[in-house]
This record gives sequence, structure tokens and C-alpha cells, in this order.
Amino acid sequence: MRATVLIVDDDPGLCRALADRFEFWGHRPATAADGIAARAVLAKQAFDLVLLDLSMPGLSGLELLAALRADGCTSDVIVLTAHSSVEAAVEAVKLGAEDFLTKPTDFDLLQKTVDRCLDRRRLDRVARAATARSGGLVVGASTGMARLVATAERAAAAPTTLLIRGESGTGKQVLAEHVHAVSDRESGPFVHVNCVAISDDLVESTLFGHERGAFTGAVERKRGRLETAAGGTAFLDEIGDVSTGLQTKLLRFLETGEFERVGGNQTIHVDCRIVAATNRDLIAAVAAGEFREDLYYRLNVIELVIPPLRERPDDVEPLAHHFLDQLAGDLKRPGLEFAPDTLAALRTCRWPGNVRHLRNVVERMAVLSPGNVLTPELLPAEVTAAPDEAEVISSGLSYKEAVRLFKRSFVQRALAAAGGNQTRAAETLGLRRSYLNRLIHGFDEEPGDDGPT
Repeated sequence: MRATVLIVDDDPGLCRALADRFEFWGHRPATAADGIAARAVLAKQAFDLVLLDLSMPGLSGLELLAALRADGCTSDVIVLTAHSSVEAAVEAVKLGAEDFLTKPTDFDLLQKTVDRCLDRRRLDRVARAATARSGGLVVGASTGMARLVATAERAAAAPTTLLIRGESGTGKQVLAEHVHAVSDRESGPFVHVNCVAISDDLVESTLFGHERGAFTGAVERKRGRLETAAGGTAFLDEIGDVSTGLQTKLLRFLETGEFERVGGNQTIHVDCRIVAATNRDLIAAVAAGEFREDLYYRLNVIELVIPPLRERPDDVEPLAHHFLDQLAGDLKRPGLEFAPDTLAALRTCRWPGNVRHLRNVVERMAVLSPGNVLTPELLPAEVTAAPDEAEVISSGLSYKEAVRLFKRSFVQRALAAAGGNQTRAAETLGLRRSYLNRLIHGFDEEPGDDGPT
């Protein structure tokens, strides 16, 4: 792994020697002469590794380390210390340093320590990628999702801004995490900002940071989330809900990578990838004057639209199995499994809350099941209940969709009454079993040769 390394030491000769050594090892070194200079560099650029001297004028290594952790810096830190300050080095480890080495520097030991830190970072990236792949988005069987993920992975190879659209619960954050994990920024931070969960007067400070005294309660300078995302990815969730004033500042950042903290005059440049997400129709918001048209097109370089779960029924069963496997481990019940008729019922639900809704239902069943087999009786009412006629009529569904909804509920109840036995349910409904099976796997065919007898 080729890493970015910041060497912080007030000995210029040692800085040069260490920089030469890191270049020889294939890394990209930079140097800072003291703690104050190092903090300024780290405020503008993310590094995989910081090699930190403890005894420095102005701002000691311990003080710098504490400040970096308070700033949200995610760089690994290796401390260099003289033999007489081993106690201070131990304190540095307590503050979050990965390791410490004594001076004079043993380059062989240094290389082994650096490799160990970088290997751990690499394994963390692999784990994040695995989490993204198994978080309810990439797991599935539908061709539509396979195409979407393939497009996202191609887009991840470039620094392009992405806009992810989809209903609540479809997995927009999981897709953003996957893009980050398979990109060349995977060693950098992934910073999630839920724009709608932050009050309007704090969104700007959260994104861009603020200077001391910028407003009541700003007792010290604070880096914004975009700064902490330097070298990585900033995920701006619910971007459609930010104020028009903040939209202007975001547009400037997207175009130049620059901004000023709230209450500050210093222009800060940050290199981070922006992935934005929304469940709103931004084109309609633009037409209504609620969203800047130029910002929309700047965000929408590549658009990724996640379909709702009701439009990809082939994904329901593998997702349910995936969530049950996860929960079985968490609950220490490795023998949990679905009854066949339970899976049939899960496939017929419209899942208004999408993947998140499915996971919650599986968790409810896993917790409440007295045995290892999850039966239909454990399903909540919203999965098993027949749709109310007035509700369907007032929902604005088309005739075709309303028919499909009633058909789905009708078949589901017949399956439940037959104990999950498709042959018996088909006899009750007056259908051939092969046709009933097609209904369960799609509900989008009209009766044909295998239709009602």
C-alpha cells in the first residue's frame, strides 16, 4: 500500500533522512518543522500516517496528538521519542497513537511498524467494503440491482460527484459506502452528514466549521465535516432539504473545493469526493424555486437511482436470509431459519419501508420466535393484513397496480390458510400450482395456459 506520510520533527536533518527513507519504501512523505505547522498542514490535507516527535517547541507532540483527535483526524500516529521520555510515549498511546519508537531511529524497526499500521488500515478498508456489500444493497438477485452496482463501481474509479436517489430505506447510504470502499479513496475517511437531522442554523457550521467567537457558544475553532473528509468521501444525505443560502456555498465548494469557516476569512481548500443523496424529486424542487438549478446539475454528474424493494421481489428472499444470518449471530441463535410459507409471505409484501422495513420485520421475528423456525404467525400485521379498499382507492394507484395489490394479498392469505403448502393453496384458489408459483414470484402475469382450471 502506497501511503501518504507526514513527518513532524524539529530536527531538519532527521526530517530529510526520514523523508528519503519513506520515498525509498514507495510512500509519499511530507514534513512539518513543529506541532503548529503540522496542525496547519493536517487541517488542509489528510494523511494515512503521521510520524510524530514528542519534544518540540511551541506545541508538543502530546498536545498536537490531543488536538488532532479532538479535530477528528483519522491518521494513524507513530511517536518518535528519546529514551528519557518513554513515559510520555506511553501517554501518547493512551491518546490514540498506534505505537512508539525510540531515537536514534532504527529504520528496519520503523519499516515493520509502518507496514503493520498500513496493513491494519488495508484490512479496515476490506472490512468496510464487505460491510457495504452485505448491508442490504449488494446482496440480492435482481438484474436491476446488479446493473446499478456495476454502474456505481465504474463511477467510483473517477473523482466524479454522484447523486443517489431513492425512497427512504432503500439503502442510499450503503451504496455511498460501497462507492467509497471500492474507490482509490478507500484509505481516507467516509463522513456522513444527515442534512435534514441538523437544525438550519447549525448546518453551515457542521459542514464548513467555525472560528472561535463566530456565534454564541463557539468557544473554540472547530473543523467542519468537509474538512474531516479530506482525502476521502463526504456523503451529504437528504441534500434536497438544505436551505437556498447554503446551496450557494455548496455550489462554490463543488466547483472550486474552497470555502471559509463560519466567522472566518481564511480560504480553505479540501480535496474530498462528494456523494449526495435525496428522496425528493429535485427537478420538481428546481421548478418550484426550492433548489438551485446549477447546483442540481453540478451534483447530478452521475445519477444512481435505487428502485424500491416492491419493484425487485427477487431480492426479498436473499436479503431476508442475509439479515437472519446477521441476527442469528447477534442473538447467539445459530439455528434460526424461515418456514417456507414465511418466505412466501415476505415476497408478497409491498414493503413501504423498503430494505430497512424488511430488516426490522426479520429482527422482530428472530427476537420473538420461541423456536428456531420462524413461522408466519410471527409476522406483523402490516405484512399479513389485506389492503383496505378505501386506502387503495385514495392512494392514487393505477387500476393495474391496485389489482396486483389485491391479488398479492389474496394469494398470501390462501397460503397462510394452507400452512404454506402451495399445492393445497392452489386447489383452494382454483389455480394450477405452476401458475400460483409464478404469481408468488412476480404477480405480473395474466392467466395463460396454466391459468384457472
